[in-house]
Amino acid sequence: MGSSINKLLPFFLFFFFFSYVFSPSIAEISPITEAEAFLKEPAIKKIMILTVTGYSSSYDETDDTPWLTAYNTLVRDGIAASNILPFGTKLRIPSLFGDKIFIVEDKMHPRYGEHLDIWFPTKWQAKEFGIYYNVLVEILE
Repeated sequence: MGSSINKLLPFFLFFFFFSYVFSPSIAEISPITEAEAFLKEPAIKKIMILTVTGYSSSYDETDDTPWLTAYNTLVRDGIAASNILPFGTKLRIPSLFGDKIFIVEDKMHPRYGEHLDIWFPTKWQAKEFGIYYNVLVEILE
C-alpha cells in the first residue's frame, strides 16, 4: 500500500504544480472594463529633456495647409509637433501643463531637432507661451 502511494505522489505533485502555474490570472478571470481603463494612470515609458515652444495655424509658421497636421488630421487642442518622436506618441509636460496629455500628430521644420512644439489656436497665444529650455517631458505608453 505504501509503495503505490509513493509511486503516485510525484504524479500528484506534478499535476498540482502545473495546475497552479497555468491557472488563469485575475485579469483573465475579471477583465478590466472600459471605465477602469480610462481611469487608469498612463505609465511613463521614457523621460526626455526638450526645448518646448508654441506654434499656431498661421501661413508664416506652417506650409500651405495650416489647419492640417502632417498626420492629416485637423489641428486641435492637445496636438504636439516633433521631429524625434513618431506620430501617435502620447506625452505629458508636467511642469507646464500638469496632467494634460498631448499627442504627436505634426512635424516641425527639419532644422529643429530636440524640440517639441505645442499647438495654440492663435499666434498671439503661441507667442505668449514663449520658449522653455530643458523641460522634462514624459513619454507615455
